[in-house]
Amino acid sequence: MIKRQKDNMKTVFINAKYAGKIDLEKIGKLPKKVGLVASIQFVSLLKDVEKYLAKQGIKTLISPGNQKNLGQILGCNASAAVDLKEKVEAFLYIGDGRFHPIAVGMKTGKQVFTFNPISGSFKKLDDEVVERYKKKKQGALIKFHSASTVGVLISSKKGQKVDIDVIEKKLNKYDKKLYYFVFETLDFSQLENFPFIEAWVNTACPRIDEDIKVLNIDEL
Repeated sequence: MIKRQKDNMKTVFINAKYAGKIDLEKIGKLPKKVGLVASIQFVSLLKDVEKYLAKQGIKTLISPGNQKNLGQILGCNASAAVDLKEKVEAFLYIGDGRFHPIAVGMKTGKQVFTFNPISGSFKKLDDEVVERYKKKKQGALIKFHSASTVGVLISSKKGQKVDIDVIEKKLNKYDKKLYYFVFETLDFSQLENFPFIEAWVNTACPRIDEDIKVLNIDEL
């Protein structure tokens, strides 16, 4: 049973902007029409990137999607890219890591180029990386549908917490026996103590699927 409590803690959101120098000349060859996206730390750089690429004869588009900031994407929300997928040839992601650009490739089916402002690294995201990720997701989905007993991971952190009514509405249409696991910080090794769970569904940060075999709830 999940006991519901009101969260009365006050929250203050502070922007964390990258303040270092960037060398835009390290951005390599791109198609003539690209969508620009970035993780939150680098959103403020998008206008500079836009101006630089315009001088190279490259048309750029930026959309807020359903986020507050133009071009901002999250691991669980690539709407800023999805909004533009029919209008551009490819996307340029400003940031580090592969998680966000993989999400853009998965959601749009377009080529994704990445530029890391910190290291100056520019590269094209390998299509095979996206395909492997798709196959991994398909495997997790098949495992979920074949399972009779499912564990549901629920974060208690503000910003990740999903209302239980939303979860139940999504999962109750499947003929599964559900066990709910609520955590503040997830210790992956503890999941081994529940061998009767045949498949896991994650309602918290989608990055969890990089560490364990789990299906994110929005993939159902």
